[in-house]
Amino acid sequence: MKLLKAVFLIIAVFIAVDVHAQSSAELKRRRDKLSEELEQLNKDYQETANNKKTTLKQLSILKAQINLREEKINVINSEVRNLDNQISESNNTVHSLQSQLDQLKKEYAAMVLFAYRNQSAYNKLMFLFASKDFNQAYKRLKYLQQFGTYRERQAGYIQGTQKELHVKITELDKTKQEKSTLLQDQEKEKATLGKEKNNQVKVVSDLSEHQGQLKQQQREVLAKIAKTNREIAATIRREIEEAKRKADAEAKEAARIAAAKAKAENRPAPVVAAKPVVRSESSNLNATPEAAKLSNDFLGNRGRLPWPVANGAVTQGFGMYTSPEGIKINNPGIDIRTNPGSAVRAVFDGTVVGVVDVSGTYLVMIRHGEYFTAYANLRSVSVAKGQKVTTKQILGVVATDPSTGETEAHFEVYKVSDAVNPKTWLAPN
Repeated sequence: MKLLKAVFLIIAVFIAVDVHAQSSAELKRRRDKLSEELEQLNKDYQETANNKKTTLKQLSILKAQINLREEKINVINSEVRNLDNQISESNNTVHSLQSQLDQLKKEYAAMVLFAYRNQSAYNKLMFLFASKDFNQAYKRLKYLQQFGTYRERQAGYIQGTQKELHVKITELDKTKQEKSTLLQDQEKEKATLGKEKNNQVKVVSDLSEHQGQLKQQQREVLAKIAKTNREIAATIRREIEEAKRKADAEAKEAARIAAAKAKAENRPAPVVAAKPVVRSESSNLNATPEAAKLSNDFLGNRGRLPWPVANGAVTQGFGMYTSPEGIKINNPGIDIRTNPGSAVRAVFDGTVVGVVDVSGTYLVMIRHGEYFTAYANLRSVSVAKGQKVTTKQILGVVATDPSTGETEAHFEVYKVSDAVNPKTWLAPN
């Protein structure tokens, strides 16, 4: 029974370690990717800094660096927590294996002592001849044979447990060393983050010398954001109203057909409600079986949707933030820094419900049942309103800001008319 418990314990530990290994591997992959992105941003920043002239592009790059650096520190924190869990589990396993080993050695010592005291052939013969009958003698003979086999098996268990204990202690030392390395890396990242924030303050201070130009550019950016938000809201509102109109028309047509059928069959006409049925916006958007299925499929792929660009890093996340210039801005989506000329792709099947020119760049909106996705800051588009699109179909090409040199795609997700955080819908990058 004790041996069986030990086996189950070892199996459980292996399963737990495998789960942690998968999680740790994913975190390490993310940390390495963030390091690559930060290295590229650092190269871009050095190129602008070598121009001996502070630009808005420097400020934009610094903002992206700070966001990625903070994300990398969070990833390292998660890795450290994982390692702490592994260390705790390994310590428990080592203690359990040590207890098992001590118990096995104690039992084996007792068997050796018993065997020593009864090692003479005379004692064994007396043990057999003292049997009441032949059956008991046979059983005693088998017992003596099995006792020897059991001793050999117990010796094997001891050797196996000692080996397993050695492996776990080695793994524990390796995990502790890995944690120490990560903590050192974390301190370096925090120090670099502090320098980047100081550089950001300096760049903003330098730009204040050109305050008029900066404010004008900022006003243009804010105006573009506001116009984009208005266009998105208007498009969603039109789709909701159109869906309601179609649902009402279908309900009236169904009532008319029912009344005609009742008249043809000499039955009383169905009673029509005095007031029209009030449906929610979600119900109107999901009024058809096709729309309802598309909504369910879109929801079912939450956390697995492809990114709207093949390569990129988030420079500004979802929600309220304060810009380096001290302006509070609510971002209903995410901004993704990518390579110049990158294609923008649909993240799911749907229908294009809007293609709008917003101050020189394009906004594309796609409906997925009761969900909407918006793709902004496109320099060109390759789809038209009313067109059905499929997952990863190219919608257009992202624009590059001439004043900053930055190439950023803006992406938003809506459930009916409520903006939701796109990062929770996209697959891990």
